[in-house]
Amino acid sequence: MPLFFRKKKPSDDARKRLEYQMCLAKAAGADDILDISKCELSEVPYGAFATCKVLQKKVLIIHTNNLTSLVPKSCSLMSLITVKVLDLHNNQLASLPADIGQLTSLQVLNLERNLLKCLPQSIGDLAQLQMLNVKGNKLKELPATVSGLRSLRTLDISENVLQELPRVLAHIRTLETLTLDASSMTYPSPDICSAGTEAIQQFLCKECGIAYYPPLQYLHTALESDGGGTSEDGVDRAVHKYLEEESEWQNKFLDYEKRKEKKMQEKLEFERRLSMGQREHALLVQQINSQKDEMLQTVREDQMRLEEGLTKHQRYLEEERLKLLQQLKQAEQGIASRIQKLLEDNQRQKQSSDILKSLENERIRMEQLMAITQEETEHLRRREVAWTLAAMQQMLAESYKNKLIQMTYESRRQDLVNQACSSLAEMDQKFQQILAWQQLDQNKAVSQILQQIEMQKAAFEALQVKKDLMHRQIRNQIKLIETELLQLTQLELKRQELDTETLQGVITEQRQALGYLLQQLLKEKKQREEELQQILLEMEAKSETKQENYWLIQYQ
Repeated sequence: MPLFFRKKKPSDDARKRLEYQMCLAKAAGADDILDISKCELSEVPYGAFATCKVLQKKVLIIHTNNLTSLVPKSCSLMSLITVKVLDLHNNQLASLPADIGQLTSLQVLNLERNLLKCLPQSIGDLAQLQMLNVKGNKLKELPATVSGLRSLRTLDISENVLQELPRVLAHIRTLETLTLDASSMTYPSPDICSAGTEAIQQFLCKECGIAYYPPLQYLHTALESDGGGTSEDGVDRAVHKYLEEESEWQNKFLDYEKRKEKKMQEKLEFERRLSMGQREHALLVQQINSQKDEMLQTVREDQMRLEEGLTKHQRYLEEERLKLLQQLKQAEQGIASRIQKLLEDNQRQKQSSDILKSLENERIRMEQLMAITQEETEHLRRREVAWTLAAMQQMLAESYKNKLIQMTYESRRQDLVNQACSSLAEMDQKFQQILAWQQLDQNKAVSQILQQIEMQKAAFEALQVKKDLMHRQIRNQIKLIETELLQLTQLELKRQELDTETLQGVITEQRQALGYLLQQLLKEKKQREEELQQILLEMEAKSETKQENYWLIQYQ
């Protein structure tokens, strides 16, 4: 049996029957019976408890349903305090409420064909209970409190797994009929159980050590104990009273059957009127359906036209998408070829880097071998610098001399026009002053050029990085890879706009390959800059031998 299951909804007929019975029970002049049987209920509705409490119903019939519990969560068992007959047979009850003993007015309790495994202890509080039917359940034993059922006349415990009767059953002196499976009993023995109710009661009384009295004799004994004496008239009155009560109950059940038949006829009449109303409703629904079909046909034609237009538009969009996908595929192939070419160039560059490193090592070795001729080379460079400075000085001297001649010519021409009588001594003094200025400016320029060693060093460093072949190649490759990454990014943005996933894995692999290559080139660039810096430090160490114009010579 599954632990979780969905409750089965009652059918329309069962729901209509429930509504009809509830209305019938609340109608004016209704009897004391509430019959909600065969309504496919999984629990007793709240309205049934409220009806029994307010209208003080005495007969509650709920048989042939799917009940698993008697009292819902929102209800109280005290609402059934006036009920005398409770019929619950053919349900799924696994247990009874623990406070079932509160129904002190209950006289008939029918629990046939349920799933009961035990009876609550409080069932012994039902002092007025006259009939208890628990046939067809799963009872293994009867509680000891059944001895409190002092008015019980009929007890049916057949078709259970019960094998033993409790001894306290002997205290139920009014028990007239006890129905059980004699062949499956172990206590009392099957022979005793087959002999009938009187033999069973005699056996149980003997086991308990009490005297056995027949139900009528017990009533006679009870009357003697109450009245203090014995008389034949008292026994006759008790027998007569018992027969009157039995006849009264039979009359009540006959009346109940008659009322039930009457209610059934009223139900059939109600169902007939309901069927007529349903036929009228069906005709109205048919008319509405015909109008709805016409509207649906119109809507269907409009929808077909819209679908044709939409199909054409979708076909056009599909063609455009295929064209764009073809363009994207061609662009991807071009990018893939360029990436392959970059990888090949990088491989060749690695080989070239190895060759350059070997050449650099060879150069260092040659420099070490030619360290002896370094002094001569420096001497020649010093002479070249001196010659360069002399040429620069000569050029400056000629420039200043020409400027002096021009200024002198201008001065003389101006003096001849303006001052025809000026003396030659003043002219010579100006000429000497101009020569002094010329010499001063020339010495100052030469000293500034010779003193700017740090600027010469920085200029040489910049020229070295700019002219280094390996560093330039690495920079060019980094620019190419950055360009390819930018194109890949643009291509992915176009794919996202088109909402396609074609060749997405290829683009991811290409991006990873380009990223790995870019990291490797950045490392090589940093390593080459460190090598150049190391070479510059070595040259700076050489320049500390107080050689003049060292950075100017290296720049040349």
